[in-house]
Amino acid sequence: MAENGELRLGRSGSLGRRGLPKIQTNKAEWSEEVCHDDSATPVKAQTLGELHSLQKKRSTPTTPIRGVGIGVGASQPAGAVFAAISEEDRHKQQLQSISASLASLTRETGPKLVKGDPERKSESTHYSAAPPSIGISSDSALKFTHVLYNLSPAELYEQAIKYEKGSFITSTGALATLSGAKTGRAPRDKRIVIDETTEDELWWGKGSPNIEMDEHTFLVNRERAVDYLNSLDKVFVNDQFLNWDPENQIKVRIVSARAYHSLFMHNMCIRPTPEELEDFGTPDFTIYNAGQFPCNRYTHYMTSSTSIDLNLARREMVILGTQYAGEMKKGLFGVMHYLMPKRQILSLHSGCNMGKDGDVALFFGLSGTGKTTLSTDHNRYLIGDDEHCWGENGVSNIEGGCYAKCIDLSREKEPDIWNAIKFGTVLENVVFDEHTREVDYSDSSVTENTRAAYPIEYIPNAKIPCVGQHPKNVILLACDAFGVLPPVSKLSLAQTMYHFISGYTALVAGTEDGVKEPRATFSACFGAAFIMMHPTKYATMLAEKMQKHGATGWLVNTGWSGGRYGSVSRIKLAYTRKIIDAIHSGSLLKANYTKTEVFGLEIPTEIEGVPSEILDPINTWPDKKAYKDTLLHLGGLFKKNFEVFLNYKVGKDSNLTQEILAAGPVF
Repeated sequence: MAENGELRLGRSGSLGRRGLPKIQTNKAEWSEEVCHDDSATPVKAQTLGELHSLQKKRSTPTTPIRGVGIGVGASQPAGAVFAAISEEDRHKQQLQSISASLASLTRETGPKLVKGDPERKSESTHYSAAPPSIGISSDSALKFTHVLYNLSPAELYEQAIKYEKGSFITSTGALATLSGAKTGRAPRDKRIVIDETTEDELWWGKGSPNIEMDEHTFLVNRERAVDYLNSLDKVFVNDQFLNWDPENQIKVRIVSARAYHSLFMHNMCIRPTPEELEDFGTPDFTIYNAGQFPCNRYTHYMTSSTSIDLNLARREMVILGTQYAGEMKKGLFGVMHYLMPKRQILSLHSGCNMGKDGDVALFFGLSGTGKTTLSTDHNRYLIGDDEHCWGENGVSNIEGGCYAKCIDLSREKEPDIWNAIKFGTVLENVVFDEHTREVDYSDSSVTENTRAAYPIEYIPNAKIPCVGQHPKNVILLACDAFGVLPPVSKLSLAQTMYHFISGYTALVAGTEDGVKEPRATFSACFGAAFIMMHPTKYATMLAEKMQKHGATGWLVNTGWSGGRYGSVSRIKLAYTRKIIDAIHSGSLLKANYTKTEVFGLEIPTEIEGVPSEILDPINTWPDKKAYKDTLLHLGGLFKKNFEVFLNYKVGKDSNLTQEILAAGPVF
């Protein structure tokens, strides 16, 4: 060893035992470096923490944008906006904005915020939104609330697995988690503040999904949620977008207590680029998700310990007493159903895809009708699977991700969804093998409503940005278990409005005790739980846009033919796909048509690849009287369902309503 303590290999000729180079040390050099390796640049670090800090590279979660950029700053070079403001000032502005969002009604400012995780205090960069002070009305100002802001999926995985019971990584890399006691939405516990504006604009009363509450009760619940969030050591904050149309994008902020909720919304909303996040500013709408904390059941309007409250004037949503993540997604969808029509943009609960020539089709359908299956087509681009807007620029997806059902999922039936369940995907309430972590999608021990939430770019043929031209075809899907609707019908504008408002499909009830009678179900605009205004408002906008842009309406039955459910088989999926292909190609417009009884539907006499005899359902029924009786029965159910819409006037008179009614069953 050299006298100066240097650690180095000896030069050639300076050998130790067995011919190996002698080791020499130099304390002066050694004290500045963790190690010395002549093959690479020396690492300058004094401690393991410093060394670990070199592993981290600053970045922001983003939505990949192929081709055309959208939104603020998308076309600017990376770092162009960053140069305008220091990083410290930028963090302070973010925290001040979040502090304002979390301001309680009894305090002028929000909590004292700190950026970073309290568990990693040595690594956190602290930026206080305001100097700490003792609040008069509450002692919560004495503490700091740590803000975990727009974390990446990997960071959220760490948070969920370490701090949230019931969170695990599955064999494919997805994050499996539990939503608690509530495994689905609670529509009866959802309330909307009624005021001078919403009293006239929204649909209230019989048949409406909207249940009223007053401003005072909302503020009581908001205070309860905000105080709960402020009491926590840390909260998760997502600043994201809704609507891929850059001219009509909505900025949303989600404040939540669970990493699972933050990752869910990271996937479901549109993820901002670093430049867009810099210019985010004040959100247009804010969600306060305090789902672990119950509402006070003795508060006015409350019917349980769960409450989901919307205040459209304040642009805020409060969640208490439910940890089901779908409440956030659908709550924002309801907001878009209010905001977009006020801009003359139609909000739609539909799937949407686009052909290679740019032709766009909308798919409407309730659960079990095949909306996801038929809108997911390897020969076409997927614009979105669930929520869309139709404006002056064409159609645009509202979301940045997909929320797929997982019960009985298989690689063979749904390969795209199967392959999308990988790192970054949230799996809700699934059952998996304790050792291998392989998910059993057939196991409904927790719930039938198992779900996967993943970014839309996980689908190989997704169109990014998720926008398209004006639709050419509007396809209404119905799974008719009565077996009397044709496999496909071409609709007039009035018929499209009638069947759009009706939102029909049929479910099979009572199978457990041997009852196999089908049960009709109707959901206005194929999404009654989420609409804000009267269904006729949306139907009128749909008809106007279809007429203006030359779109054709179609009613496609994916259910039974030749008899009721239980007596015959369902229409083959291969035939339905041939029908959809003929709609896309435009060949079905050139077919010859005949008209059915009762519903007055125009049905084609011939479609390539589909047996002609099944196109008119009366041909497939051996008992013609039974067919007519069942047809009249279903027509009666349609008429009864439509009674709730009869007294609504569009504009100054009821002529349009009468025209829509005349397009329904006649007998």
